[in-house]
Amino acid sequence: MRNRLKLNEKEVRGLQPVEGRDYQVFDREISGFAIRVYKSGNKAFTLDYRINGRQRRYKLGAWPEWTTTAARERAKEIRRQIDEGVDPLSVRETEREAPKVSDMIDRYIEEHLPRLAPRNASDQISMLRKMVEPEWGNRLVTEITKRDVERFLNKVAEGRPRPSKLKPNNRARKLQGWKPTPIRANRVGQLLRKMFNLAISWEWRNDNPAAGFRMRIENSRERFLSHEELARLATALDHAEDQRAAGIIRMCMLTGARVGEVRTARFEHFNLDYGSWAKPADTTKQRKVHRIPISDDVATIVRQRKLVVPKGCPWLFPGDTPGQPVKEIRRFWRNMQREADISDVRIHDLRHTFASLLVSSGASLEMVGRLLGHTQMSTTQRYAHFMDSPLRAGVDAVAEAFRPRPVLVHNTKTNRASG
Repeated sequence: MRNRLKLNEKEVRGLQPVEGRDYQVFDREISGFAIRVYKSGNKAFTLDYRINGRQRRYKLGAWPEWTTTAARERAKEIRRQIDEGVDPLSVRETEREAPKVSDMIDRYIEEHLPRLAPRNASDQISMLRKMVEPEWGNRLVTEITKRDVERFLNKVAEGRPRPSKLKPNNRARKLQGWKPTPIRANRVGQLLRKMFNLAISWEWRNDNPAAGFRMRIENSRERFLSHEELARLATALDHAEDQRAAGIIRMCMLTGARVGEVRTARFEHFNLDYGSWAKPADTTKQRKVHRIPISDDVATIVRQRKLVVPKGCPWLFPGDTPGQPVKEIRRFWRNMQREADISDVRIHDLRHTFASLLVSSGASLEMVGRLLGHTQMSTTQRYAHFMDSPLRAGVDAVAEAFRPRPVLVHNTKTNRASG
């Protein structure tokens, strides 16, 4: 059997396996280029070469998936790389070991998300597992480009079909049309930007393809209860059968706290002598202890809860599951929306209303930010327009001082007659 010949399709097709061993037939023209015939009968193109004193073998591809012509051209390319001092086999091994996006997601979830609030971490896991991983999971971290990020975020912003919420029977739900989700695209973009920044610190790539991604326009929802709506809500809460849930809503309104902070409040967090509430770091969004003053009405709610909560229970609002706080009050809130005729009001809007009332009464934005636990003043700035109320009273006073006074005009004929 000849050990060297000019490889072509006819010659390769005619090579037969040898029982008990594999063998190679080298090409006459390209050094190291060969067809390897396995004892099983399978054949593959290879390239043998020596670099840095090491003898190496690079597999080009299996025959007949790779034709002789295609394998020959590939062998020429690799030969040029070898002449330039590049070891193609080392490059291939490095690429095989290079981290994929799925590896980056796993490390991000394992190392970074434990530092975040549980709800925030859960939301990010959902975005990563349901959106990012199906799209990019098998791609290398170094392969993702700015164009890839933009295309992906455009896809997220377009939305996706979702089950109709109008059908009570889950099995009978029908898919609605596409619903745009631009805000969701912004959140995914921010998540990608953070994750690729960490990938740079892990030395998995040198740049961030999500840096400077295009933010979609977000119109923040502002809904503040009027005095009439607050009165109707207070009446509905007074007449509610579930006074435990009613107490949660009252505390949300009276403190501006988030509903999760109120649900998980413990008696030990309140100092009624000094009138303060110290929210622990694991319940606050800013992940820091947040101490705020409380009104007499809030202190009264705490005292009333002590009278009805079983002795030894630490929770201000214990749930139906022993040893756990209240988990959900959405059904109760829907009833309150109906009773108070405030169907478009969310529980979180009570927090906005609390802030708006403070600003309208003359409180500074810094004070409001401290009460709400904002870490950035820009977050509190959304309530700045309510400061117009005391300002308007001031400009009205100036206008009143400057306004011409009515002049008493005497009737000449009347004065003469009376004279």
